[in-house]
Amino acid sequence: MKYREDKYGNRLSVLGYGCMRFPRKAGRIDMAKTEEQILRAIDKGINYFDTAYIYQGSEAALGEILEKNSLRDKVYIATKLPHYLIKSREGLEKMFREELRRLRTDHVDYYLMHMLTDRDKWTELVDLGIEDWISEKKANGEIGQVGFSYHGNSQAFCDLIDARDWDFTMIQYNYMDENTQAGRKGLKHAAAKGIPVFIMEPLRGGRLAGNLPEDAKTLMEEHEVKHSPAEWAFKWLWNQPEITLVLSGMNSDEMIDNNVETACTTEAGELTEADEKMLSRVVEAVNAGTKVGCTGCGYCMPCPAQVDIPGVFSAYNRSYQDGIIRGYMDYLMCTTMRKNSTAAGNCIGCGKCEKHCPQQIKIREELGNVRRRMESPVYKIADKVIRVFARF
Repeated sequence: MKYREDKYGNRLSVLGYGCMRFPRKAGRIDMAKTEEQILRAIDKGINYFDTAYIYQGSEAALGEILEKNSLRDKVYIATKLPHYLIKSREGLEKMFREELRRLRTDHVDYYLMHMLTDRDKWTELVDLGIEDWISEKKANGEIGQVGFSYHGNSQAFCDLIDARDWDFTMIQYNYMDENTQAGRKGLKHAAAKGIPVFIMEPLRGGRLAGNLPEDAKTLMEEHEVKHSPAEWAFKWLWNQPEITLVLSGMNSDEMIDNNVETACTTEAGELTEADEKMLSRVVEAVNAGTKVGCTGCGYCMPCPAQVDIPGVFSAYNRSYQDGIIRGYMDYLMCTTMRKNSTAAGNCIGCGKCEKHCPQQIKIREELGNVRRRMESPVYKIADKVIRVFARF
């Protein structure tokens, strides 16, 4: 296994274990298989395990397995604060205590604000006293490092990075999302400030491993260097020295073995110009069905009506590329999990955005298309439920 250092010199395996997709049987986590796979991963050198409060049964399963096998001190645990459920300093403490109980530990090595949306949301948490709370937890050793996970556009990400001296961050990033989500712009901004960047969705929900269009697969098969689609996706990430580790939600021995092999045989800077050109053509093949040619540059922002224009276009495109369910998930995350809605339906038709778009996209027209496809009655119900749930 190869390792890269975090902000404080800790050696982290470049391949991290995402704990959201543990094997299940009859709707429950299959503890026998999960234990076998976690032990296999640790034996192969993986030392970073990422879970979250809202991953059903995940924290408890990870804690039980590590305790049973006396492995807690051999690995780093990352879990996440569901800040959208927190309304007081007391609620913050109660939530954290519950996570420690589930994980059967007295400390969390890496603690993330889960799906932090924008600087305004962070300001709300600061007003609740979270900075003092973090200082106390770090001082008494209950929390090692503090960061945030993020889904959204690059400018909002950069604003969050600038909001405090974070220890690390985690973003969705892959060769399809190079210029969407936080993107390369966000990656470079964080790295320039010395903030380690951890990667989620390296295979874009599995799309880049086993669900590429045939012409994209052909480009890989005909390339002079031979790798599987999953290997190319991981190699593209580990080729970038700004990336500290890449998470993978592995739930089979084969996935663990293949991903570890790729991690062990990839060096930063090893991809050639020909490799990069081939992957760019793969992106073009995948994007052939893209509905809106938005590059995520953010020149259209800020929107007077608070529409997250790059974010909603990204989710809209994904609904065609990866299926409507994946698109809806992205759309909900970038429009509802914020203090104020950033949905396409907020557009007031002022046209300010179109004056600044280098792609000359008819943004107002396209936002109407997004609204008709993405803001279905199901979406509107989900939006109301999420906002009521967050309030209480």
